[in-house]
Amino acid sequence: MPAVLDTNTVLALWLFDDPALSPLRAWIAAGRLRLLCRDDALEELRRVLAYRQFACPPDRQRQIAADYARQIEPVAAPPAPPQLPRCRDPDDQKFLEIAYHGHARWLITRDKALLRSGRHRALRERFTTLTPECWQRDALPGLKDGLTPATGPQ
Repeated sequence: MPAVLDTNTVLALWLFDDPALSPLRAWIAAGRLRLLCRDDALEELRRVLAYRQFACPPDRQRQIAADYARQIEPVAAPPAPPQLPRCRDPDDQKFLEIAYHGHARWLITRDKALLRSGRHRALRERFTTLTPECWQRDALPGLKDGLTPATGPQ
């Protein structure tokens, strides 16, 4: 099942080791979710890891970025931007594009603007945008049981 994680979700999983996300982390570690990403999203992760407020040592920054990069399946940037809803925050646009062009089942984010954008009809027919907590509550039970997940395009 292909999924896209925004930078904040990656940080919650790899930098902060959020215990509330242990089911999602376990599915990723087991290779049961295909994580889609693009070079510009990886670069954003590297840049954010270096933010002073995280006090993350450079070696740890490199390790997190490398660990995440090993988990992803690259999605090429399209030659021309697709006709997708525009995000107010230009840094968010790439996650919609990755999910759209990578044929993701889910875009997993806690970003309120991305969650709102995901309700746009042009996107909701292609993938579901939801929080990691909602993914664990709504999609994971169906996946564990081998059923079609409750969330996502059918």
